Amino acid sequence: MIALVGAGLLLAGCGTQTDSDASTGSGEAGSASGVYEFTGTTLDGASFDGAELEGKPAVLWFWAPWCPTCRAQIPNVSQLAETYDGEVAVVGVGGLDSEDAIRELAEDIPHVTHLVDDEGKVWSHFAVTAQSTYVVLDADGKVESEGYLDDQELNDMVEKLAG
Repeated sequence: MIALVGAGLLLAGCGTQTDSDASTGSGEAGSASGVYEFTGTTLDGASFDGAELEGKPAVLWFWAPWCPTCRAQIPNVSQLAETYDGEVAVVGVGGLDSEDAIRELAEDIPHVTHLVDDEGKVWSHFAVTAQSTYVVLDADGKVESEGYLDDQELNDMVEKLAG
């Protein structure tokens, strides 16, 4: 099953999706009650529980090491994480490649909490099918946006949520 999900994600390429065609799928992540019900592994091998995001806005950035769009977003995402440190959680979810490739690039993206999702479990939880995709949550876990956002759209949304 994981191989099929991974193959489907790879076929998606470095595409984008808009708010209207993105979906959190089975309701698991689509409602505030299920949105935090995921776990992952950080770069240093520590366990990450989605419940750590409860109570403050969060940006989950789903990226792949080989994606040129994702690479172009690195400076803005890193700056956003630094600017709103303590106010808005910024979590990079690297996937669609090997653990080594994800780690190698993530180590060069400061200020962001990184999850190595080489098996696509967090991607599946949020029904992400293309990179670069953002899932932006308000402090109550409501999905404010999901899909592709340009830098200015993301910055405006985060500024509003940090309010």
